[in-house]
Amino acid sequence: MPTRRQFLKGAAAVGAGLVVEFRLEPVRAQTPAPAPGVLAPNAFVRIAPDNTVTIVAKHLEMGQGVHTGLATLIAEELDADWSQIRVEAAPADAKRYKNLAWGPLISVQATGGSNSIRNSWEQLRRAGATARAMLVAAAAQRWAVPAGEITVDRGVVAHAASGRHATFGELATDAARQTPPRNIHLKDPKDFMLIGRHAPRVDSRPKTQGSAVYTQDVRRPDMLTAVIARPPRFGAIARSFDATAARRVNGVTDVVRVPSGVAVVAKGTWAAIKGRRALRIEWNERAAERRGTEDLHAHYRTLAVQPGAVAHWLGDVPAAMRGATRVLEAVYEFPYLAHAPMETLDCVVELRPDGCDIWLGSQVPTLDHEAVASVVGLPESKVQVHTVLAGGSFGRRSTARAELVVEAATVAKALGGPRTVKLVWTREDDLRGGFYRPLYTHRLRAGLDAAGEVVAWEHRIVGQSIIAGTPMAILRVRGGVDPTSVEGAANLPYAIPNMLVDLHSPTVGIPVLWWRAVGSTHTAYSTEAFLDELARAAGRDALDMRRAMLGRHPRHQGALDLVARESGWGQPLPPGRARGVAVHECFGTVVAQVAEVSRDADGLPKVERVVCAVDCGIAVNPDVVRAQMEGSIGFGLGSALWSEITLVDGVVQQSNFHDFRILRLDEMPRVEVHIVPSAAPPTGVGEPGVPPIAPAVANAWLALTGQPVRRLPFARLADAGRV
Repeated sequence: MPTRRQFLKGAAAVGAGLVVEFRLEPVRAQTPAPAPGVLAPNAFVRIAPDNTVTIVAKHLEMGQGVHTGLATLIAEELDADWSQIRVEAAPADAKRYKNLAWGPLISVQATGGSNSIRNSWEQLRRAGATARAMLVAAAAQRWAVPAGEITVDRGVVAHAASGRHATFGELATDAARQTPPRNIHLKDPKDFMLIGRHAPRVDSRPKTQGSAVYTQDVRRPDMLTAVIARPPRFGAIARSFDATAARRVNGVTDVVRVPSGVAVVAKGTWAAIKGRRALRIEWNERAAERRGTEDLHAHYRTLAVQPGAVAHWLGDVPAAMRGATRVLEAVYEFPYLAHAPMETLDCVVELRPDGCDIWLGSQVPTLDHEAVASVVGLPESKVQVHTVLAGGSFGRRSTARAELVVEAATVAKALGGPRTVKLVWTREDDLRGGFYRPLYTHRLRAGLDAAGEVVAWEHRIVGQSIIAGTPMAILRVRGGVDPTSVEGAANLPYAIPNMLVDLHSPTVGIPVLWWRAVGSTHTAYSTEAFLDELARAAGRDALDMRRAMLGRHPRHQGALDLVARESGWGQPLPPGRARGVAVHECFGTVVAQVAEVSRDADGLPKVERVVCAVDCGIAVNPDVVRAQMEGSIGFGLGSALWSEITLVDGVVQQSNFHDFRILRLDEMPRVEVHIVPSAAPPTGVGEPGVPPIAPAVANAWLALTGQPVRRLPFARLADAGRV
C-alpha cells in the first residue's frame, strides 16, 4: 500500500468524483488569528469592522479567473455587496484547503484538472451562508427581533418593521461572538443575484494598475538571483566545471553544483545570466537521451501496428472488421509541446536557521511545502509558503516532485548561512528544459457497413506515460494503462458496437508533463478528425452523423445543436471557405466548436471564425467562462497551427518564441461563445475549450481541400505536402 507521502504526491493527477466535505474548521495553524472584532467563522471568509469581506482562496489564480469565481460563491450566499470583496491566497494547509475533488483519502491542496469551482461549489456557498447566519443572529440579538424577520441585501442587514439596519462591519464584532450554526440553508438557484451574472474580476484592477504581485515582483533584503546551467541533453549530468571566468563577471557571488546542473548566483538576473554564459562545463552524457524526433516517430510507427495494453474493449472488433463493407485506416502524429506560460518559472526562498519562507505561484502548495522542508532540513511547521499570482501555467507549475522549489531551496542551502535566493528560468530555459506534452502516434481503423454506419473501431495510441515513474503511478496506472494517455479515447461517447482501444507507453528520456487538457489534446483530434474522414467516405453530413451516434449523450447533442444553429451549419458560405465541427467532453464539460476556414497565401489554413457552445453546468461567472473559451481557442489554435518541440540527436532545437511559434494577434479569429443553459452543478472551464479547436479546423480543411491533416502542426502542410 502507498504511504501517506505517496498519496500526497500522487494526488497531483488524481481525478476522482466530487466528494464534498462540509466541516468548516475554524482559522488556525499557519493563518494568523483574526484581529479583535473580525468575524472569521471558518477558513474561507473574514468580515472586518471596516466593512471589508476577505475571501481566502484555496486555489491559485494563474489568469483563469478562479479568485473571482470562488469569491462569487461566498458573496452570493453571504448577500455581500461586490465592492466589499477582497481576495487573498490561502496558506499551505491541506487540512482546511484540500481539493475535495480527489476524495476523502487524499489530502492535497492543489489547483488543477479544471476542478476549482466544481470542488468548491457547495463548500464555499456553505461558508458564505454560515457567515450570513451569524450576522443575522447578531442583529436579531441586538435589536431583540426574530431572526426570521431580518433580511440581508448587498452588505446591509435590515429589519423592515422597525426600520433598523446595519452594515456587515457594524455587526462584525457581535457576530464573532455567535456560535456557527450546524444547519445551513443554501439559496435556491432562482434566487441567485451574483451567480450566473456579471461580476467584475477581482484581479483586473491590480493587474492593469501594476500593483498585482507575481514572483518576479517579490523583493527581499539582500536577495540574490540564481540561474542554472542545465545539460544540452536530458539525462546528462555535470562531470566537472570551470567557474573562473564566471566568477569574474561583475555581480556574480557564487557558483555551486546542484543536481540539475550548475547554479550561478549573482546580485541581479543579468549578472547571473552573463556568469552562466562564461561557465565551462563538461557533461557526462552516458545516460543521456540521444534520439531525435524522427527517430521516435519511426519507433512509434512500428509499435502502432502491434497490440498494446487494453484500455477499452467492447464486442468483437476483429469479426466486425471482417464483416464490414469498407475498412478505413489513418495514422495521426503529434509533436512534443512546451507549455510556454508568459511568466516563466521562478521562486524565492528565504532560508534562516530557524525557518524558511518561499514565494511563488504555487499550484500544489502541499507538495511545495513538504518538499522544501525536506530539502532544508526543517520541520514543516517552520516553513511558510506564500502563494502569489502566476502568469499562466497550463500544467507547467504542477509537477509530481515539486522540482522548482526543490531547485531553489537546494541553491539557497548550498550557499550556506541565512540566504535569500530568487531562482529564475529564462524563456530559453523553459523551452529547452523539458516537461513537455508528450509526442504521440495514433493508429485508427474503422469498419463501415453498407449503410455507412460505423460497426467497428480500433484505436491504438503510442506515447510516453506522464504518470509512470512518479509516486502517483501506484494509484493510477492499471494493467499498464496510464489513464491520461487514453482519456477521450477509452471513453469515446459515440455508439459503436465493437470497439478496442489499446496503448503502448515506451520509455523515453524526455521529461513530460500534463499540458492544458492533457490526453484530450491528442485523443480529441484523432477521434474527431477520423470521424470526419469516415463521414466523408460514407457520404454523410459530419454533424448529423455525430448526432445520430450520440443518442445516450444528450449534453453532447445539446452542444452540437446550439453550435450548429449559431454557426449557420448547412448554410452557404462565401467561395473559398468551409466549415468543420468537433465536439468533446473533458473535466465534466462538453464543448462543441465550428470553425470557418479559408486558405491563406502560403497554402495554410486561415481560421476566419469560430463558434463555440459550452455546457459547463451553472456558469458561475459567464464572462469568465467566455474568456476561458476564447483563451482556450487561441491557445489550442496556435499550438495546432505552429507549435512543436523538435529534437535532433537528443538536443531541443527551439529556444524562444521566434522558433516556437504561438498564435499572433492578427491570426486570432472572430470567436463567438454560447453557454448551454443548465441548472446542474458547475464543471470545469479552464481546459475543455482546447481539444475541439484543432480537429474543427482540420475538418474544415478536409471539407475545403479534400486533404486530411494527419500530422501536427498544420504548418507542416507547407513542408513538401507532409501531412
